[in-house]
Amino acid sequence: MSRQFVLPVAGTGLFYVLFHLVQIVYREIASPLRHMVGPRNPSLIFGNFQEMTCHGQEDPELTDKWRKEFGANFRFKGLFGISELHTSDLKAINHIMTNYSVYQKAPFDRANSSRLMGNGILSVDLEDHKRFRQISNPAFRVAQMRIITEVFMDKAVQLRDMWVNQVSREHDASRIDVLPWLRLTTLEIIGKAGFNYEFNALSGDGKPNELDQVLAQLFQSPLSGRYATFRTAQSLFPILGLMPLPGKKLFESARRRMYTIGHGILMRSKAALKASDAGKTLSGKRDLLSVLLKANLSADVPENQRLTDQELVSQIPTFFVAGHETTSTAAAWALHALSVNPAIQTKLRDEVLTISTDNPTMDELNSLTYLESVVRETMRIYAPIVFRHRMAMQDDVLPLSKACRDRDGKLHNTLLIPKGQTIYIPILAVNMDKETWGEDALEFKPERWADIPQDVTAIPNVWGNTLTFFAGPHSCIGFRFAVLELKALLFTIIRAFELEPGVAEGGIGRTAGTPQRPIVLAEGKKRSSLPLIVRPYDKQRF
Repeated sequence: MSRQFVLPVAGTGLFYVLFHLVQIVYREIASPLRHMVGPRNPSLIFGNFQEMTCHGQEDPELTDKWRKEFGANFRFKGLFGISELHTSDLKAINHIMTNYSVYQKAPFDRANSSRLMGNGILSVDLEDHKRFRQISNPAFRVAQMRIITEVFMDKAVQLRDMWVNQVSREHDASRIDVLPWLRLTTLEIIGKAGFNYEFNALSGDGKPNELDQVLAQLFQSPLSGRYATFRTAQSLFPILGLMPLPGKKLFESARRRMYTIGHGILMRSKAALKASDAGKTLSGKRDLLSVLLKANLSADVPENQRLTDQELVSQIPTFFVAGHETTSTAAAWALHALSVNPAIQTKLRDEVLTISTDNPTMDELNSLTYLESVVRETMRIYAPIVFRHRMAMQDDVLPLSKACRDRDGKLHNTLLIPKGQTIYIPILAVNMDKETWGEDALEFKPERWADIPQDVTAIPNVWGNTLTFFAGPHSCIGFRFAVLELKALLFTIIRAFELEPGVAEGGIGRTAGTPQRPIVLAEGKKRSSLPLIVRPYDKQRF
């Protein structure tokens, strides 16, 4: 009986895999890009993917080396031998951003987002994405950011006070791994500012936060690269979801936890909004979700354009991941850069101390020009999301600013892009290209923002002349939130503390993949970490 059941299922699965493999091989043979240069394919199954994500922790600048060898445009192999076109050519990227209906978010990226966060803004495209964005926009406007700045400052001060207590117990100087603390703080911020929800992650009771723990295991553990590989494989071949892939239980645990919290938050927020003058006012509600719910009920939005409860719930895990993981990572990198550049740290401290209060307004934070420059430089060099994928939905011709040479030595001013071609856009490479930024492009130099090179204006962007928050209809809707949150954290920490590296010079490296996180090289890259020596700032010594 078991044989009668197993053999047909196994045969169907084998046929499914072979059918798709034949399609992949045919596309590779027929592709007009087949003569492009690129790195050697080390594996028929994993392609270059594994060395870029897992083994790449030992060499996170791998794609930089390929660019030096092959130029701005080359091909490399993804999972199952599927070719990806890497381009850091600004003319090509601008073309992709402009023709967003042709170059859409890759289906496997949307599938990855959907499995963890549901049918949210990161999992949809075209008209659905436009609908999500239209309703979500009011929650991220300048007026709303002005209101929730108070939350950013309150949580930053709470973090500061906990560090003060720890440092005082250790005789005025302490070696603190700042990354876990920043993760807890940004979780608190997105909870309160996003949903008027208290995670109590900084309560000081010593209890670990369950949501933070499961997200840390999923995205920051030594096995996170391996988990990412199998999640991507499942997105390419959904049938793999039937198998007990590594990280699957952890992934499902994270999803369940976020959805349990999200459903409770939504129900409570809807009830509160309904009770507040029959939904006509926010009645003091100042969190993003309340504003989003109000916009969703607006008479200006047709009934068929409104988000369903399921779609609204999906927005909450999206905010969790986007507002927790990426911002904490950016803040950690900012503190690292300041710790290894004491002159920049001092200059920034001198500026933030010109504000007389520990709780500045948004306008006061934005008036600090050097703080703005430090944040821009952090987001340029340490962009949390280091690449994006796009897929051509139809045949197209991609223009290039500089001709590329194929394996036969022929020069191409344009590239023929076949339908279904995946394009890899390296955000970090664009942000740090010496041809665009100058010979000092790899240096952390906030002063550059006083007079940026003219070529920088060609970078498609939504903020800061960098590709960090991407561009076009799929640019990061929460960029103002992230920038203001980072300013609040740096303002508070640098006013209160002096920071020094917690490891020897050159001891901090970057993880491969995305988000890029700091790691202690001497500790075998077992986990994301950023130890710093933290001591109270004593202005009497200066």
